[in-house]
Amino acid sequence: MKVLFLNYEYPPIGGGGANANAYLFREFARMPELRIDCVTSTMGAVDEVVAMADNITLYRLAVGKKQLHYWTQGEVLRWLWRARRQVGSLQRDHSYDLCHAFFAFPSGAIAWEARDHCPYLVSLRGSDVPGFNPRFAAQYVVLKPLFRRIWRQAQAVVANSEGLRQLAARLTPELPFKVIPNGIDTEEFFPAPPAELAAPRLLCVSRLVDRKGVQHLIEAFPAVLQAVPQAQLTVVGEGNLLEPLRRRVAALGLTKAVAFAGHVPHAELPDYYRQAGLFVLPSYYEGMSNTVLEAMASGLPIVASGEGGREELLRENAATVPFADPSALAATLIELLNDPARRAVMGAASRIIAEEFSWAAVAQRYVEIYREIARKDAPCAV
Repeated sequence: MKVLFLNYEYPPIGGGGANANAYLFREFARMPELRIDCVTSTMGAVDEVVAMADNITLYRLAVGKKQLHYWTQGEVLRWLWRARRQVGSLQRDHSYDLCHAFFAFPSGAIAWEARDHCPYLVSLRGSDVPGFNPRFAAQYVVLKPLFRRIWRQAQAVVANSEGLRQLAARLTPELPFKVIPNGIDTEEFFPAPPAELAAPRLLCVSRLVDRKGVQHLIEAFPAVLQAVPQAQLTVVGEGNLLEPLRRRVAALGLTKAVAFAGHVPHAELPDYYRQAGLFVLPSYYEGMSNTVLEAMASGLPIVASGEGGREELLRENAATVPFADPSALAATLIELLNDPARRAVMGAASRIIAEEFSWAAVAQRYVEIYREIARKDAPCAV
């Protein structure tokens, strides 16, 4: 089965959607019946063709990317223009059974435009769903009609969480959305032995952008430090808020207690989780958070905002707080830092829940959809 795959970001570019794509391809590489050509982007100045596996080829397009984890509108538009040309070239040379677009936009727009050449499915990841990210409020108004067309003419539309499915259904309630969650590698991410657990160390792994709410964690930390003087916070990730957050930490006198690790290669992330005692992600909204899954597989208790998108993950393993409420966040963190027994119970629950998810199962569910679409009589979603 020959699949044309579209994702404007792929590691090292991007965040959760890019990493999920990479894990999915790792599983697809073990399925010789699949042949995949993926059109994505590069940080380099020239295009690259990379054989990721015997059956997977990446076509990395140069679009003038400046940052790994932040896209300007100009960069997105350049990728759209260049990806359209690349897809046209590939479709002239190959006969694809289907097209799989990660993100309704910009990837889904190209799949929709090429729909006469091959049927397509769309994976919704989060910010490609109207209402998910306040930063894109103006763009959502403009793009809603396009989203409706893309979703309605797809053979399948897949959300990565029940919360995201519900959000998407507000725009097109008539569509039978599917839900396939992100997976987690429980062999790569696993708990530290109890003897290695040190004094309370908080960890936040996130893009440093407004909707992730890391700024509220920083504002909460003086109160945490006053109540628990030995507390330490490590923030892993990059984004346009990195330097402003560093300046704010200095202004609050937190430089000895708060460390910014910046970008950390994925292979090194498990050690960061195993050195922590509590994971914090106070974001506005998530689809199916890869970092929460990684923290859970590492046996960490979770503190997160109670906004939608993580119902499958935040159970007895987690404490939830309102978004953008540093006082409530500080109170919850102080309570947990002073209660190691509760943290241990929550951490054990995290690991048990994480074991319900696997990338092999996620990949198999996608392959089942591929087979349905590849049938000649595959209908549109509606």
